[in-house]
Amino acid sequence: MKTRRKNLLKASQKIGCDTIVAFEPENLFYMTGFWGEAIGVLENGQTTIISPELEVGRAKSESSDCAVITADRGQALISELVKKIKNKKVCTDCQNYQMMGSLKKSVPKIKYSTTPFYDARIIKDSQEIAILKKASKIIDEMFELCTRKIKKGQRESELQALLMSYAIQHELFDTGYKSTLNPLIIAGGPNGALPHAQVTNRKFANGDLIVVDLTLRYKGYVTDSTRTFGLGSVSSEAKSVYEIVKESQKLGLKAVKPGSSCKSVDDACRNYIKNQKYGKYFIHSTGHGIGLEVHELPNISPKSTTKLAKNMTITVEPGIYLPKKFGVRIEDSLIVQDRPILLHKFTKDLIVI
Repeated sequence: MKTRRKNLLKASQKIGCDTIVAFEPENLFYMTGFWGEAIGVLENGQTTIISPELEVGRAKSESSDCAVITADRGQALISELVKKIKNKKVCTDCQNYQMMGSLKKSVPKIKYSTTPFYDARIIKDSQEIAILKKASKIIDEMFELCTRKIKKGQRESELQALLMSYAIQHELFDTGYKSTLNPLIIAGGPNGALPHAQVTNRKFANGDLIVVDLTLRYKGYVTDSTRTFGLGSVSSEAKSVYEIVKESQKLGLKAVKPGSSCKSVDDACRNYIKNQKYGKYFIHSTGHGIGLEVHELPNISPKSTTKLAKNMTITVEPGIYLPKKFGVRIEDSLIVQDRPILLHKFTKDLIVI
């Protein structure tokens, strides 16, 4: 935790600040070890949590080396914050326009910036990596469960229920990602042509390709992996597309190394798919960073200017999506090293059930 705080302060100094205020739970957790309703204040030598009384017990027991101040929700909470930061040069992740306006009246040198948080969080420490490894192992077990439980006539929603039951038993939970109504992506047949398909009551049928995207949170951290399964008599076209995506991902993984550009990883995947005449059907970026959020820095995209560094954690997930027919996506999370560490060991060969 000391190293994280040191990195946060170092990143804040680069933008002219000496104090960091965290409102967002991911940043509060990174700074303090506590995930809840509170405000975190980090200044040289001291970390403080300002929390309503209903959260104080957890804040004291779950945080690391933090002073905890109790204040009622609303203005009382802000008043306590102002006392701590009034004469400081402050950066904050507060996204509430009205609250920022109120704070600026009392703290003229406060500014909105998420840069210090993301700059610090982009490199994972050994504790974070250990958590991601454990979570990824459980996700591999869930893919193995798919091979035993997927069957004709089963609804997407039924498979999701089976998988989430297993996940919860092993302390993996929904990420709370705002852009979906479901914890997982389970997409059979034509639904698989939608990269962010919502889970439906459609029944799996003979010949389906079934995209299973498992993105779950363990001890605060998100791991993310996708496999595509076949059911029954899979068409030669579907098998061919699957092998193209598999080879594309293999090339993308090979391109991952410290010092390489994120764009070069995207290029490795995308150029192969283009050369196989499916370029227009690869309709998203090749990957993204993972950590306390589902999508965080760095972006593995055609427009990225970021270079990979040791202990970044990213996904590589090329896909081909043929409208109204099927989709194929193969995704792994990995740790950037001289020899990248794949977090997921489950096979990428096409399993036909």
